[in-house]
Amino acid sequence: MDELFHVSERKSTIGTELRAGLTTFLAMAYIIAVNPAVLSGVGIDAGALACATCLGAGIMTICMGIFANRPLACASGLGVNAMIAGITTTVCGGDWHVAMSVIFLEGVVILLLVLCGLREAIMDAIPVVLRHAISVGLGLFIAMIGLCDAGIITAGAGTLVGLGDIASPTFIVGIISIVVTVALASRNVPGSLLIGIIVAVIAGIPLGVTQAPTGIIAPLDFSSIGGPIADAGGVPAIVKVLTDPALLVISFSLLMSDFFDTMGTAMAVAKQGEFLTDDGNVENIKEILIVDSAAAAVGGFMGVSSITTFVESTSGAADGGRTGLTSVTTGVLFILAAFFSPIVTIVSSAATCGALVYVGYLMMSEASEIDWSDVSQGFPAFMIVAGVPFTYSISAGIGLGFIAYVIVALFKGEASKIKPLMWIAALAFLVYFFVA
Repeated sequence: MDELFHVSERKSTIGTELRAGLTTFLAMAYIIAVNPAVLSGVGIDAGALACATCLGAGIMTICMGIFANRPLACASGLGVNAMIAGITTTVCGGDWHVAMSVIFLEGVVILLLVLCGLREAIMDAIPVVLRHAISVGLGLFIAMIGLCDAGIITAGAGTLVGLGDIASPTFIVGIISIVVTVALASRNVPGSLLIGIIVAVIAGIPLGVTQAPTGIIAPLDFSSIGGPIADAGGVPAIVKVLTDPALLVISFSLLMSDFFDTMGTAMAVAKQGEFLTDDGNVENIKEILIVDSAAAAVGGFMGVSSITTFVESTSGAADGGRTGLTSVTTGVLFILAAFFSPIVTIVSSAATCGALVYVGYLMMSEASEIDWSDVSQGFPAFMIVAGVPFTYSISAGIGLGFIAYVIVALFKGEASKIKPLMWIAALAFLVYFFVA
């Protein structure tokens, strides 16, 4: 095991990797309940969705661990699943098989782009300052997710955001998770993020946040699998997508989102997992992108929306995960969860608040690497740092920064510094913003 995953070589231990895998799993476990809740309204059986969500996440996360040997985990992405639920009723005539075929097509195309080297080449073309900004923006985004999940920040009365109800049980559980996590981390206690989650789950029992499981074992249901090859008006669903311009435009929008969301997530996890080089490159990035791209297609085929690299992977990396053994551990737990999903779903999103907020804090250190006094460096970086959390979209924030970088460089007479692929990426984002 040590030799297979280079555990000792990366100054880790098998125990640390296993613990980090559990931390990542608990930080992501909410998707087992949330994904069926979002997608079951379009006609897919909720039990089948829970089963396929667990199996899809487990299989692709194990693939990530073995093929890339980095501590990244995959599962059905939030946001994309809501979009798929929407287009099923508005564009796909209520046929979820067609909607999942859109995801499948997007995954296949983005996989081809990775195999051709384009996705990796675009990452290489990004200026170092913007790579630092992406890490900072992701840090704020992760913290915002944690604070929102716990109800610590909410939509305000007459304001965009405001402080939540401090007497709310979820607010209290979120604060407990933050206090325990930070207190233990300040004392350098191993597994502080995991302990913070567990303590918050226990504290949530008397507060009614941690719900009693509805059962122990869930039956396996594979009825959501095979959407792209299902019949859709006399032709396979995937054929309907390929012949419908509106669906092709939606697939392009999803491609752009997936393309840059994963890039930002990989950089954020690499920073915590210590596989981000001094010049901002992610080690093993091609392997990571291949698995992530294949995962999107697998998600469409399994009927669970796009499976993508989860930003919550940073929690496991911050808890010491350095190798693919962390991912394999998380993946195995997801597969087991397919059988025991009623028990797993007792972990509330509020209980993971402390882990996400603490990781956000750690990622803020990248801000010191940005030259804020130089507008050509600082302003595009600021657009990413502000854009990612304020738009609640990794890809939108990155797009704003890319476009700002090109515009400022043009006005400063430094167009020659812009690499050709940065031009292409900025133009692609302009198109994306108009069609999304």
